[in-house]
Amino acid sequence: MSSTTMPYVIGNWKMNLDVELAMALAEATAEIANEAADEVGAGIAVPSLWIPLISSEYFETSLLIGAQDCSPHASGAFTGEISAPMLSPWCSFTMVGHSERRQHHGEGDTLVRAKLDAIIANDMAALLCVGENQIQRDEDQALEVVAEQVTTATEHLDSGQLRNLLVAYEPVWAIGTGNTASPDDAQAMAAHIRGLLSSIDPEAALEVPILYGGSVNAGNAADFFDREDIDGALVGGASLDASGFAAIVRAAREMGGANLG
Repeated sequence: MSSTTMPYVIGNWKMNLDVELAMALAEATAEIANEAADEVGAGIAVPSLWIPLISSEYFETSLLIGAQDCSPHASGAFTGEISAPMLSPWCSFTMVGHSERRQHHGEGDTLVRAKLDAIIANDMAALLCVGENQIQRDEDQALEVVAEQVTTATEHLDSGQLRNLLVAYEPVWAIGTGNTASPDDAQAMAAHIRGLLSSIDPEAALEVPILYGGSVNAGNAADFFDREDIDGALVGGASLDASGFAAIVRAAREMGGANLG
């Protein structure tokens, strides 16, 4: 079961960069996105403070600008939260369910589902992050864990909503560690995820980009892109370096004709 989507490379800046460095990196990344526009969807999920600044400069370019999280609530007494309606004028997508949110903020599958619904209801794409930790993998629970995460978040979506989804498989034990899943293991999980989505709509499932994340860099990206159900990458630390990010986008462009898109 291979996808019919173009590849995507999304950089997750996490809680990094002051305003000057952020604007400089956004400019460089926008140039990369413009060069690859017909072949790769290139984007960045940036700290919330910098979203309006970057979007004001680059929203009309090919660069996809996104948020790293949002509240499930549209408004109200939720101090410190940022809602999907507040993000939607500035963002084309918002991440949801990243492992660092699940781990450090106690976010469970039900909350992730509510956030995903808020994102889609406000005309943004939702980038759903899923993945198992080391203990779950060692106990052969990876498929079950990811199935629960994916199913809870998506089982109620209709075909149109499903087409407004990206899924990033990020094994928790690989994020920021320098370790990666093998390309074959990543492909097996990507195929598993696509199979779960196909229970909603088989045709729409082929159009959902499934990205691999977990210490992706210029040296290993092509090995993952060579697999039929992996449609790009969610990139952490390597996205903070324009040349490294460009190399990953270039790898996606080179592989796109044969295996992606």
